[in-house]
Amino acid sequence: QMQLVESGGGLVQAGDSLRLSCAASGRTDNNYAAGWFRQVPGKEREIVAATNWSGRLTRYADSVKGRFTISRDNAKNMVYLQMNSLKPEDTAVYYCAADLDANAFMVITTEMNYDYWGQGTQVTVSS
Repeated sequence: QMQLVESGGGLVQAGDSLRLSCAASGRTDNNYAAGWFRQVPGKEREIVAATNWSGRLTRYADSVKGRFTISRDNAKNMVYLQMNSLKPEDTAVYYCAADLDANAFMVITTEMNYDYWGQGTQVTVSS
């Protein structure tokens, strides 16, 4: 059983930066695709960024391109989301997810493909 635990959320002002971290445990390898999603109350969860096994392949939602960066440190079993130039519309609960069925070169952006989820971390950006 895999566990994912997010951290790093908080209250910031518009234009500030935050780095979210996702600690993975319960596996002996890092052979999974990873993604960050976010959800605002009353709305569906949406993809923010995703990466493959190695972290070399990435995809981003149009709304965060150029501002957010997903990365992973497989030696530490960590996945990160660096968020710069934050905007009030980035306010949401952010979730880390893992897809164990993806092959090494797949970047998964579809929520239903993900097998494991963290509990979420709140990010609030004030104007």
